[in-house]
Amino acid sequence: MAPTISDIQQFNDSSALTDFVINQGNGVKGLSEIGLKALPKPYIQPLEERMCRDKVIPQESIPIIDMSNWDHPQVAKAICDAAQIWGFFQIINHAVPIQVLENVKDATHRFFGLPADQKKKYSKEHSASTNVRFGTSFSPKAEKSLEWKDYLSLFFVSEEEAAAYWPPVCREQVLEYMRKSEVVIKQLLQILMNGVNVKDIDETKQSVLMGSVRTNLNYYPICPNPELTVGVGRHSDVSTLTILLQDEIGGLYVRGTETEGDNWIHVPPIKGSLVINVGDALQILSNGRYRSVEHRVTASGTKNRISVPIFVNPRPNDIIGPLPQVLQCGEKPIYKQVVYADYVRHFFRKAHDGKKTVEFAQIYPTK
Repeated sequence: MAPTISDIQQFNDSSALTDFVINQGNGVKGLSEIGLKALPKPYIQPLEERMCRDKVIPQESIPIIDMSNWDHPQVAKAICDAAQIWGFFQIINHAVPIQVLENVKDATHRFFGLPADQKKKYSKEHSASTNVRFGTSFSPKAEKSLEWKDYLSLFFVSEEEAAAYWPPVCREQVLEYMRKSEVVIKQLLQILMNGVNVKDIDETKQSVLMGSVRTNLNYYPICPNPELTVGVGRHSDVSTLTILLQDEIGGLYVRGTETEGDNWIHVPPIKGSLVINVGDALQILSNGRYRSVEHRVTASGTKNRISVPIFVNPRPNDIIGPLPQVLQCGEKPIYKQVVYADYVRHFFRKAHDGKKTVEFAQIYPTK
């Protein structure tokens, strides 16, 4: 039974909160729906991690790129420039049908609309597959302050495994979204690799660039004190590329290009668009030519928000480091060779902390 308003004080106690949100499978969606008037203390972020509106740069925008003639030299230049300068861009008129995007958004709402006991079947403690995970926040055991988000994470192994273990209410829609996005992913990677002198993506390079794929369904419920918390804290992705579908609510912010100050740019939702961002793996492979950039998500006090990112990654056992073609003109490597699984483990064993993960692969000059 859901607690009454008079019981809400208990959620300032971390053990009661963990039991309700995680063990019972209610998530923060459950907290949102019981009529909380104040944010439980474990979700209150320190001042420096909260999003202040005076840090947002008005009238600034990440590039919006029309992909209808994706192989045109001007389009290729726009994509490479965006990856180098911004690390983020939106694409329109791409190869993923609008109906496929709408279907996966509907499927996301259906999954999070399931009763808690059904969602709990996919939690870490109960899921029949380690590749399917329903959870909350980012890494609750490592975080001093929790994030206001629930998620379903689906690591793709095969159609057969997905048929056996993925939730039926969203399985086919997510698979179709992934299938249709693969065309766009290959187009983008071909352009970006050409931009760093890699003219041929053979089987080995394809594995390192896009050997594994994970799709998350993210749910950010209405929050009683959105100014005190975050939907997602400051971080860069560990992927090669991330392809993000967001709904019409908004709330994604990207670190500005200005080197001075703590400046952020809102990424406004555009119907039918996809948001593309460079991940740490591509920054490392390109020896810093392409930039993975910090981003964050704010909580909303008025509307439930969803997003559906596809994380395109190396395979876990792949070794990532600057590509030989990038270094062939004598450029010195600024990153060492690392096993991708080790890099990802380093990312998940700590709270979100901006761009610090990439230091794991950095080569520091000897004195």
